[in-house]
Amino acid sequence: MTFIQSFLPELVLLLGALGLFVVALGESKQKLARAVALLVGFATLGAAAVSLNQHADLFSGAYRVDQFSQLLKLVLAFGFVCILVLSGELPDIRGEVKSEYYLFLTLSVAGLVMLVSCVEIISIVVALELSSFPLYLLVPMRRERAGQRSQMESAIKYIMFGVAANGIMFFGLSYLYGMTGTTHLAELASRLAPMVHSPLAITGLGLAFCGLYYKLAIFPFHFWSPDVYQGASNETASLVASLPKVGAIAVLIRFVSLASPENSTVASMLTGIAICSMFFGNLVALVQKDFKRLLGFSAIAHAGYALMGFVAMNQAGYTAAIYYITGYLLMVLACFVVITKVSRDGTNVAIEELAGLHHRSPLLAATLLVGVFALAGVPPFVGFMAKFSLLTATYGQGHLALAVIAVINSAIAVYYYLQVVRQAVFGESSSTAVPAPIVLTWPTRALCVVLIAGIVALGVAPGTVIDTISHSLAFVHSGPVTALLGR
Repeated sequence: MTFIQSFLPELVLLLGALGLFVVALGESKQKLARAVALLVGFATLGAAAVSLNQHADLFSGAYRVDQFSQLLKLVLAFGFVCILVLSGELPDIRGEVKSEYYLFLTLSVAGLVMLVSCVEIISIVVALELSSFPLYLLVPMRRERAGQRSQMESAIKYIMFGVAANGIMFFGLSYLYGMTGTTHLAELASRLAPMVHSPLAITGLGLAFCGLYYKLAIFPFHFWSPDVYQGASNETASLVASLPKVGAIAVLIRFVSLASPENSTVASMLTGIAICSMFFGNLVALVQKDFKRLLGFSAIAHAGYALMGFVAMNQAGYTAAIYYITGYLLMVLACFVVITKVSRDGTNVAIEELAGLHHRSPLLAATLLVGVFALAGVPPFVGFMAKFSLLTATYGQGHLALAVIAVINSAIAVYYYLQVVRQAVFGESSSTAVPAPIVLTWPTRALCVVLIAGIVALGVAPGTVIDTISHSLAFVHSGPVTALLGR
């Protein structure tokens, strides 16, 4: 019974995937598949809430259920439900594969939910691949249009960069295993501690980070991000832009915390990558016209911001990173709700197509403004408080230059975010015809209200969330690494 309670979110997702597999065996059952997927999504959210306080070590210690993992599972389940609601009828997915789309979506989320509980290298690799391979299949499912097959190019880039990044990560993990003789992270931390400053250990850790850099779209593993955002369907892009980043942050915390806070080499490496990500993402985003592509480049910059928490290499930094990526999940989903509803028959949305949005749908306009202002770091939204937490943690460890550079990049980002706001609020449609109002279903209206409320609440009253995250980090590792987190 204890096993079922501890493993409940995963069981719901796996049984849901099995049910969707059975549904996908038939023809023209996309409505049934959507109903089953929504049922699985809400059931997973309920299961994550019920199992929030569970603690267990499963599968010979390779899988840990604790407050850290269960909290992130709740975030992932919430994001899963949001993506299912905003997906609607999947207008840009080929009709004959819509059932399979929900199957692969559920499998990918199942992999991410497992990933945050994995505390052993082999289980991490298996969960990481389970979350990745369905995404590789979701991207090319977009309906082909005359003269446009960008989804195929995007899928190829996504797969090739993923394979390369994973190969580099496996090579680094083999270094760590060779030095310590164990695949369990707690034992690995204990055995790695005496030689963590050696070039071989630093090389192993640096290479092991690469697969997670790819998931976060961090420089120099960012090249796939804007192309996949643009080439994938709006619904698939909303998934790629949100949930995998939560899983990557969780695993990155487990690996970065293997190094002591005094390890300046790892901190310097992370600092350089964070700076490159922030500048590259923000500067290239300045010239973008496609809204999804703009979000793709801004995601690179936001990954650089999140990496600042790891530069601090202490509990405050890791707390700020999780808080930031949780807020980013809400912010980017708010933008994708607008994209999916403004889009004509699932096509990409240019920034100029947002003109007059406040006339066509005041609720969508409000959702967009809240999401974009939060991404820009404008108070009182969660983006401001999350960046403030990262800056505080970074400056507290003496990284003044990095904090200043982050503030400069935030100022740069304000410009292209305000371009979106200007079009939505003050822009006028270039067409002589009056743009038709956008009619929203009640689930979409509810989703908009929930996202707005979440973005505002996390920004106005972040104390409880930050304290909960900070307390959960004590469970990231047992033994020696717990001591490292308190240093």
